[in-house]
Amino acid sequence: MKIGEAQQKYRAQVRSYREQRSALSKQLEDVRTKLQYLPDDKEHREKFESEAASLQLTMDALDEKQSEYEKYLEQLSEKYCAYWNATVAEQQKDASKEYAADVAKVMEVARRLMKGAIVPASDEKKLMDFSMDMYQVAKNVGAMARLEKREKYDSLWEDDEEKKEYDDPREAAENADAGAGAPEIVDVADTMASVGAV
Repeated sequence: MKIGEAQQKYRAQVRSYREQRSALSKQLEDVRTKLQYLPDDKEHREKFESEAASLQLTMDALDEKQSEYEKYLEQLSEKYCAYWNATVAEQQKDASKEYAADVAKVMEVARRLMKGAIVPASDEKKLMDFSMDMYQVAKNVGAMARLEKREKYDSLWEDDEEKKEYDDPREAAENADAGAGAPEIVDVADTMASVGAV
């Protein structure tokens, strides 16, 4: 089961258990209220006390199962964050590499301009976009270096460079395998029936 699917299923289970527990809590409160105002009728008192005990046992069973589901949801949340962070880290790593490569190219364009070489206008523009000051210095130094024969270079940036496609971190985290150890999904009614309350 994928993490995203597991989170949805177990959140629904927790909601279901909370709703049922809330309903049982109101029933228990009503029974306890009846016990307070009940005359000394031993038969009715025993019946209400038995009902209150049964309701309390059922609520305890629901709480235990809900707690199990909540702990599993915490584990899923940690896995989700780990996959999310790993995907983002990969993207940042590649972006850093790309940036470093672009800075190296910009520096090479500046070096070539300083030698008085002819570089493509697109490369000059990239240098201007990176640092106007560096561009001006390179052009001024290049003008002073005026060589009789200037070298001509091709662009350092390829127009048809392939851009890497990245996974969406949310999609990567939700579609990662939730792993083993998931508690069995038990319907609220089944949990209540296991205690003997319906």
